[in-house]
Amino acid sequence: MRLVAGLVALLLLISLRSPAAEVRLGIDVLEDSHFLLLRGKRIGLLTHPAGVDSRGVSTVEVLRHAPGVQLVALFATEHGFHDSFAGGAAFTDQVDPRTGLRVYDIYHGGDVQHGTVPTAAQLKGIDALVIDLQDVGVRSYTFSGTMKRAMEGCFQHNVEVIVLDRPDPLGGIKVSGPPLDPDLVGASLVCEFPVPYVHGLTIGELARLAKGTPGTLHIDPAQVQHGKLVVVPMAGWRRSMRWTETGLNWVQTSPEIGDFAAVMGYAMTGLGCELSHFTHGVGGQYWFRGISNQLIRPEVLARELRALHLPGQDYRVISAPNARTHQMGIGLYIEVTDWDEWQPADLSFQLMRLACRFEPRNPYAAPTRAQYSLFLHEMGSAALFHDLAAHGASVDIDGYLRRWEVQDRQYREASRRFWLYN
Repeated sequence: MRLVAGLVALLLLISLRSPAAEVRLGIDVLEDSHFLLLRGKRIGLLTHPAGVDSRGVSTVEVLRHAPGVQLVALFATEHGFHDSFAGGAAFTDQVDPRTGLRVYDIYHGGDVQHGTVPTAAQLKGIDALVIDLQDVGVRSYTFSGTMKRAMEGCFQHNVEVIVLDRPDPLGGIKVSGPPLDPDLVGASLVCEFPVPYVHGLTIGELARLAKGTPGTLHIDPAQVQHGKLVVVPMAGWRRSMRWTETGLNWVQTSPEIGDFAAVMGYAMTGLGCELSHFTHGVGGQYWFRGISNQLIRPEVLARELRALHLPGQDYRVISAPNARTHQMGIGLYIEVTDWDEWQPADLSFQLMRLACRFEPRNPYAAPTRAQYSLFLHEMGSAALFHDLAAHGASVDIDGYLRRWEVQDRQYREASRRFWLYN
């Protein structure tokens, strides 16, 4: 343990010495330390195509060619190891043709009882699991949830977890949306952490929160206590940084999150387009930043949204051809006009109220069991769901937003103990 503590201290020193204008990712800092944390260990790697170093080189290739590092297995999350599967699609364990290494699916293919945690068989012969996943700063994105369940499996089977940290692309200050109901924590991959919808933590800080918050990891508390977690910090990253200030190139994290504009849009509309006639994207473009509703003319929707005076955002009518159908799509593009004033999650809940107002039937009144479960897990507030179902457009959305704002400030202060950066 003294050796590990010394290596962590060395990594922190390396991160602090990095030039202030240069953001170096956890994988870069690990490389700067000559991979000392990994020497003499058989390594598994949980990553995806966005797992690259600051030069754009895949973490897989970095570790494969690192001196003294023995990479023996790969682990995949949603969309598969090469981002070749649709969201939610199942895939099987297979041999990666590019590396010859076994790829284990821990999105669907883990222990049946516990969902996606890696099994003892998948972890056999592995001393440490390295995790390098680019998240988007929103609770319902499945990559952080996969990391948490991988931590559970590793701690159960005495495998060390090493998280290579990456920026929260929305920065480390912005917190927005409903806190997760306590009884929903761990119910599915989209609600693994007791945090607000936009949580303001890096993936390494989320790992620290998971280990340091009782009840978050759904395994024996003794296994949590004895579990080995090391977070390799970034160098040069500050909480005030949004992605465009890091100097890093965005690599698509999933088929509809191809750029930072979509990341911002996911935080704004990821919930508001569920169950109703609202859809995100216009003409197969502008994913999450463009929205439309076939029952509401775009200019009417723009007028209704502007009347709400949501801080830091505006709306313009756009059109774009659909490459598949060759038909012209039309909708609204959401502009962020003032980053500091902008509250990302607020728009989704206003769209819910508008859906209840403009659609002939309350879309939240009679969901199927599967729709109810998924939407509740993503949104995180049973009180609002039941209120929408019972009262539709008369729900006091503004009252919910005010209460959540107070709770979000309390969360932000409480989460400081897991921060790695100022």
